[in-house]
Amino acid sequence: MNESMLSIAEDFQRYFTVEYAATPEQKAEVYSIRYRVYCEEFKYEPIDRFPAKKEWDAFDDISLHCLVRHKATNRGAACVRLVPAGNKGISHLPMEAFCGDKLDRKLLDSLHLNRETICEVSRLAVDGAFRRRTFSLISVAAYLAATSLTEITGMTMAFAMMEPFLPRLLAKSGIDFEKVGGEVDYHGLRAPYFSTTDKAIKGMLPNLRGLYEAIYPLVNSGYQASVMSR
Repeated sequence: MNESMLSIAEDFQRYFTVEYAATPEQKAEVYSIRYRVYCEEFKYEPIDRFPAKKEWDAFDDISLHCLVRHKATNRGAACVRLVPAGNKGISHLPMEAFCGDKLDRKLLDSLHLNRETICEVSRLAVDGAFRRRTFSLISVAAYLAATSLTEITGMTMAFAMMEPFLPRLLAKSGIDFEKVGGEVDYHGLRAPYFSTTDKAIKGMLPNLRGLYEAIYPLVNSGYQASVMSR
């Protein structure tokens, strides 16, 4: 591992850790972050819908969640979820439900995807207290946590509705997404993108690969512990 790989991974691990959020307490932290970001700060969702100050929707019960935690304060700094397309409890992904008319159906059909391997990376949110300091690093770390889940679960065909900055940011580190539809104003201006786990991992530049290799075992250990406890 070279110096650039160590610097990003070690800088992140000095201040943050990543958890697979399986317990009710961890999920409550995830929903609280989303409430602060989506309801209070950006007002994407109406506050009166969530009197408990936890933003959630119908996809959360069947989703896999990750939490980025600030070590010094023990506060949740960011969150992300993975929504499986093959779950029998849903007939569509969030992007299909809310932005289906913007998807390039011809392009998607040409991919010949097995729905059991499809997922959507969704609800990536960074708490405002941390966004002003280390936004890029935390956002990328949350995405890498979701990527870890795709590798762990075999749901390796990943879609995401992303703001324009995130695919540009990831591309700088070697992770290229294919745009698969038009932009839509949904929780801010976003567009649908697609990539595979294999492509994402192989394309990572060394500095980001080092961070991924630091995050993956954290997510995997939490996921495996959750599976064993069922």
